[in-house]
Amino acid sequence: MEYINYILMAFLAFFIIQRVMRGKGIKQISTAELKSELKDSAKQFIDVRTPGEFRGNHIRGFKNIPLHQLSNKAQQLSKEKEVIVICQSGMRSQKASKILRKQGFTKVTNVKGGMSAWS
Repeated sequence: MEYINYILMAFLAFFIIQRVMRGKGIKQISTAELKSELKDSAKQFIDVRTPGEFRGNHIRGFKNIPLHQLSNKAQQLSKEKEVIVICQSGMRSQKASKILRKQGFTKVTNVKGGMSAWS
């Protein structure tokens, strides 16, 4: 019986470590910090919401690449430039950031709170 506790504890530890490590290398910024970043033409700005969400409201300078298309369209982006990613709440953009990191992008930034936090 005791070995089951060890297995459960090991599984729990593995799960926690995996959750923490997934976001490694992804910078987080607030929407307030984003406002100053928008002036930097050396950065790429990607909105991963649906086309309908993007048409309804978006930040000038952001390109719409929906999350479900990002893996196939990431080659349109430069791996040399920082990529700043936004969505509605910050959840899809965090997933998008992880996808970009896995594809070799080294400078990836997620906007915390997304468009919901934009004012």
